[in-house]
Amino acid sequence: MANKIKTAWFCTSCGNESPKWMGKCPACGEWNTMVEETVATGKRSSSATSAARPSSKPIPLSEVQTISEDRISLNNNELNRVLGGGLVEGALVLVAGEPGIGKSTLSLQIPLHCPDLRTLYVTGEESAKQVKIRAERLLAQVPGADLSNCYIYPETLLENIISEAHQVRPDLIVVDSVQTMYSQNIESSPGSVTQIKETAVQLLKLAKDTGIPVILIGHITKEGSIAGPKILEHIVDVVLQFEGDDRGAYRLLRGVKNRFGSTSEVAVFKMTGAGLVEVPNPSELWMPMHSDNLSGITVGAHLDGSRPFLIEVQALVSSAVYGTPQRSATGYDTRRLNMLLAVLEKRAGFKLSIKDVFLNMAGGLKISETACDLAVIAAILSSNIDFPIPADYCFAGEVGLSGEIRPVSQIERRIAEASRMNCRKIFLSSYSSPDLKVPGIELVKVADVPALCRALFK
Repeated sequence: MANKIKTAWFCTSCGNESPKWMGKCPACGEWNTMVEETVATGKRSSSATSAARPSSKPIPLSEVQTISEDRISLNNNELNRVLGGGLVEGALVLVAGEPGIGKSTLSLQIPLHCPDLRTLYVTGEESAKQVKIRAERLLAQVPGADLSNCYIYPETLLENIISEAHQVRPDLIVVDSVQTMYSQNIESSPGSVTQIKETAVQLLKLAKDTGIPVILIGHITKEGSIAGPKILEHIVDVVLQFEGDDRGAYRLLRGVKNRFGSTSEVAVFKMTGAGLVEVPNPSELWMPMHSDNLSGITVGAHLDGSRPFLIEVQALVSSAVYGTPQRSATGYDTRRLNMLLAVLEKRAGFKLSIKDVFLNMAGGLKISETACDLAVIAAILSSNIDFPIPADYCFAGEVGLSGEIRPVSQIERRIAEASRMNCRKIFLSSYSSPDLKVPGIELVKVADVPALCRALFK
């Protein structure tokens, strides 16, 4: 029986299906996200139903044979770290980020730096000549590099890609990007909810059946979420997301989802003319670069996943020029800044309600960890009274609404990183473990904001 063609409405945020248009998605609550797509429906014939038989049988969990996953090294320590030790055979990896942040550069550097891997590079956004020009730029410092194992395939039809993958039998498949691919079995345009879902499902089946790892490049919406239905993130095995300012030099590749490893790892890269370069010691990049006589600058011990590094926190407090004081934060939550300012005024007596306060996280970093509260407080106080804080002082603590300094997680890692970067003192909560002792650095424990003021400005 031939399938009947009908249309349905899908939410571009979560993929929820509805028979009619709605202003608000009933599943995720987003407004104006419903788009109309063509779907095929119809009853299957009895012969087709009877022909469907399960390809496997349920077995007891005790009888399942387990083997260690073979990891493919990508010759990039940062990328291997965020993947959990390397690329797993048969894995489907989604790499997403804003335009121009380095997704295509990273996806092309992988086969260029791994010439032993036979790679099928599928590009739906660029021609083969454009990819070759970019590859020559990335390998400008490697004359005579072997490019014979990297196969460029400009194609957007999913069925052709799968057919070529069976013929080439590559060790790795890169698809740039999943939003440009389409299946001829779906009557909708590329980038639609149904096309993205079908592309991901078919590539997942290809990866699991052949054991070939597949890397998908994905786009980001203006709200910062991964473009396409939410089911795309559920289908893939690994989701990696680029962060950072596309006009700056540094990039963070964060593991959002990883079925084969931890999501607490982050990779740090620097964008150069030769592509993305590993940054093995990010603390050296974000440490203060100034003389000791500048106020409003402190060092915070930040922990991203399981990786500690030190960041420079900059604050500027000045008299309000206009009637309403300004509150501006770059790389930090403005609402959190307003809360800390209220704590300073209520608990410590600093009149900041009539002053402009500007806060900046150096290097284009976006900090959401509350452990940087103490560094933010110290920077604001330093700028307010124009009293410089030595560059070898470090801060790690969370500030509560009553002005108390609360301990933070994995403080030992933060202290060890501060000691490694030659910090002389680190300020932390007095409620931290009394057994903390690290040679080469002085631990200054403070209970609340007034105690911090006495310890810094005595």
